[in-house]
Amino acid sequence: MPRMRRRELLKSSASALLAATLAPAGRLAHAESPGHRGIELDKLAVLHSDEGVLLSYSVRFDLPRDLEQALGKGIAMVFVAEANVFRKRWYWTDQIRSETSRRWRLAYQPLTRRWKLNIDGLSRHFATLNEALDALCRTDRWRIADAIPGADEQDCYVDFSFRLDTDELPRPLQIGLGGRPDWNLDVQRRTWVPALR
Repeated sequence: MPRMRRRELLKSSASALLAATLAPAGRLAHAESPGHRGIELDKLAVLHSDEGVLLSYSVRFDLPRDLEQALGKGIAMVFVAEANVFRKRWYWTDQIRSETSRRWRLAYQPLTRRWKLNIDGLSRHFATLNEALDALCRTDRWRIADAIPGADEQDCYVDFSFRLDTDELPRPLQIGLGGRPDWNLDVQRRTWVPALR
């Protein structure tokens, strides 16, 4: 009987010591990224006109500190916006009408101390990181599909996503991504295509 008590006492004191050792590290790790919100979709609007199906969106996110440091060291980040238009079918899987995507490559230029943002072969330069992020976080009247005939328009919807393309990161950074949930900058939304105006 006294032996069991001693064993239980050792077991409980060992777990208390382990908890006391890990608690400050847990608080410190939590304190490094206070109030990190991830990514939010502020606006998503679809307009259907003679020009086609036009999409406007605005996203907002806080860059994690280590991601911002990687950018400052010259590592480029790629952000992707995708918009796919589907026609709903009750008898089969939904039919895809169009697939479109945009890719932004954001990089810091140490020699000029400016931020470079490439999109579809065109590049723009910005004085600050916030200005570059503002440019890639919103788009107005992006043509994602041709005009939809009247018979089909009530059955069509858009699947939209905006994300950081972690596959484009250097391999050493990709290895530890499983333990970094704040690097998961990804938002998805579905919305219906309105009637032709």
